[in-house]
Amino acid sequence: MKSKIVSLSKNEDFKNLLKGKKCFNKYFTLFYKKINNKNNKNLNISFVTKKKLGNAVKRNKIKRRLKNMTNDAVKKISINFNYSYLVIAKNTVFSDNYTNIKKTLFSDFERIK
Repeated sequence: MKSKIVSLSKNEDFKNLLKGKKCFNKYFTLFYKKINNKNNKNLNISFVTKKKLGNAVKRNKIKRRLKNMTNDAVKKISINFNYSYLVIAKNTVFSDNYTNIKKTLFSDFERIK
């Protein structure tokens, strides 16, 4: 099933997600919540990197890595499209191994069913 990954754009959606459930590990914190009036064919997910993680090049690299992992997760495991997700990255995402981060992201998405 081909799905489109759409990022959140409204400030109220971000605030709403931060009040929802969360799941965290040493790489990132994952907030998730059901948001009304959203399309269930698209995956609503946003990636946030704080300024203290590094300069713009590092922050964008972290976001690219997380987006790539999410694309793989959509293809390989079943993600609940009824939820909207917010991924806040931590400093260890930049320095650690790609496969370790991918395994933890997959396990977090599988835990959220």
